[in-house]
Formats: sequence, structure tokens, C-alpha cells
Amino acid sequence: MIEKAVGGIPGRFEFLEHMSDVYVKAHGRSVIELFENSGLALFEAMTDTSAVGRSVERIVEAEGFDLESLLYKWLENLLILYYAEKIMCSEVEVTEFKAEKKEAGEEYKVRGVCRGEVFNPLVHEARVEIKSPTYSLMRILKDVDKWTAYFVLDI
Repeated sequence: MIEKAVGGIPGRFEFLEHMSDVYVKAHGRSVIELFENSGLALFEAMTDTSAVGRSVERIVEAEGFDLESLLYKWLENLLILYYAEKIMCSEVEVTEFKAEKKEAGEEYKVRGVCRGEVFNPLVHEARVEIKSPTYSLMRILKDVDKWTAYFVLDI
């Protein structure tokens, strides 16, 4: 499959061609950086994050039974922050990442800080409205020195 980038922030994530939704390819030198860049991609799909200040901070947490479910919940909880408080983030920092083996299987947790400001349509460009992350085409790949995530955001 030939991937054609149609936007993004080079080195952090790209938006790939998709018929009807936002298809993201995010990168990171670590799984932590991958989750940070994936979160930023969510907000960049909705607005130009370079125009968003950092006057508001919120803690965001997620849990999952594997990396894909964790990424899904992470993106979902960041999106809930936007819809609940209209906070558009221009910085996403992961402060804690845990992977534990339990009797019932593995458990993954992520915690981070989202910095941004309340969305103002007079100041911030409105791009697309994201309804939710999806498991469609979602995969997380680990290479020797990098991580890559592919996921679709439903618009």
C-alpha cells in the first residue's frame, strides 16, 4: 500500500488519505512519545494547534487491556475533554505509563497532562469535527528505534 500524506506535523504524525474520515500515522521514539503525538494529532485534525495557547491544564488518564485499547481510550478521553469543557490542546505530555501482568492478562495505564485553551471560533480555525476514535485500521508497530501507530478518527 502506498501512503500519501495530506498534512500533519513532520516527524510527529501525518494525515493519510482516507475516503471519509481522518486517517493518522503517528510516530515516536518511545511508546510515551507515540501517545503524545497521537493525542496532538487528534487536536490538529480539529484546528491549527500552533495557534492554541497553553493557559489551561487538565489531567487525562486511560486504561486498556492491550496497547490498541489503551490508545483508543486515551484518544477518547482527550476528545471527551474537548466536548465537556471545549478545551483544545496544543501540548499533550504523558507523565506516567504502566504495563503490568495480572492474573487475568495484561493491564496498561497512561496518565498525562493536556495543555491548551478554550476553543474560540473567532481565534481558532475550525477544521473537522471528530466524533470518536475507531478501531478501524488501528495498529501499533514497534521497530528497533521507533514506534508507529495507525488509527482512524470518525468525522
